[in-house]
Amino acid sequence: MKRIILITGGQRSGKSVYAEKLAISLSPTPIYIATAHIWDEEFMLRVKKHQERRGSNWTNIEEEKFLSRHYIYNKVCVIDCITLWCTNFFYDKNREDNNQPSVDESLKAVKDEFDKFTNQDATFIFVTNEIGSGGVSDNQIQRRFTDLEGWMNQYVASKADEVILMVSGIPVKIK
Repeated sequence: MKRIILITGGQRSGKSVYAEKLAISLSPTPIYIATAHIWDEEFMLRVKKHQERRGSNWTNIEEEKFLSRHYIYNKVCVIDCITLWCTNFFYDKNREDNNQPSVDESLKAVKDEFDKFTNQDATFIFVTNEIGSGGVSDNQIQRRFTDLEGWMNQYVASKADEVILMVSGIPVKIK
């Protein structure tokens, strides 16, 4: 039976740790799909820290964009995270108007991929960030990305069976 869980919150709010604990409580052998593109040494160290937290019972997959390539039927899968996943589409879909990323094209592409991927019976635990909870950026590209991220979070939340907001390491059930 398909189940979609969305875990959202600010940076360092405990989202990933909560998602991993939830996955382990649901399956002794969960899947972890990392959507991050590693762009520098400091970020690579963050990724390694995440990897070390998980044991050998996890199946780890690195997939920056096309989650639907992976067959996870009847499994429990953490997808970490929507923010970085959207980033990969946002910067891929830009190139037409003076290198400015297209929000509409990116949003359509990421929604289509989400729908294809979640069209299988599995438990999906998506992790995301509430980047729009702060002030309005003075950077136009950041504002455009915040729009994309906010709309994608709303889309996933509308499809989710359960939504959890992490606040300072405390899960708060929203839906």
